[in-house]
Amino acid sequence: MLSSRRNLVLACTLSGVAGYVDGIGFIHLGGLFVSFMSGNSTRLGVSLADGNWMNVIEALALIGVFVVGAACGSLIVRRLGRYRQAFVLLLEALFLAAAGTSYHLGWPLLPIGMIVMAMGLENAVFEVEGGTGIGLTYVTGTLVKVGQGIAALLSGGKRWSWLPNLLLWAALVIGAATGTLAYQRFSLAAIWFAAAVVLAVGAIAAMIQSPRH
Repeated sequence: MLSSRRNLVLACTLSGVAGYVDGIGFIHLGGLFVSFMSGNSTRLGVSLADGNWMNVIEALALIGVFVVGAACGSLIVRRLGRYRQAFVLLLEALFLAAAGTSYHLGWPLLPIGMIVMAMGLENAVFEVEGGTGIGLTYVTGTLVKVGQGIAALLSGGKRWSWLPNLLLWAALVIGAATGTLAYQRFSLAAIWFAAAVVLAVGAIAAMIQSPRH
């Protein structure tokens, strides 16, 4: 799926957005994540062991909202045809914009909920039949594929099969660093930049997927 240059650029852009948003969320929530649910699951287990029930509730809430977002994205992919990718992206942009708006209105919890929904949705962008695809908001599997690609190279396989996944990982890391810097400057209002990028990408996807293309 990452063999197409268009798909690789889109995947790296969205992985960068996920890192950017997760950097913002990590600082704002003091150690919890808005897109990396493996981290939240570990935090959930540790909090259960420590009896820190407030952290348990927070982690469970984040995981639950993310799952709802992922389910909604999957339903969109299953029911729409040509424009499914663009629709998922535009809906993600809408949730991110709603997060920015609710932050400016002074609502403390709603922005985080909207951001987590957006991140759940994003993982449906490359979903194909059977629920498989590219995970854009987490990179453990991506790094496994980098290792497998290197093993293939050393075994006489394709020379550059590991590179697309390494770029996907790098995009998330760079996005997280950028999101951290943006949060230090703009606080949660920095989410507007992510909304603008996803909106632009969604509009481009809609134009590419139109019949004349």
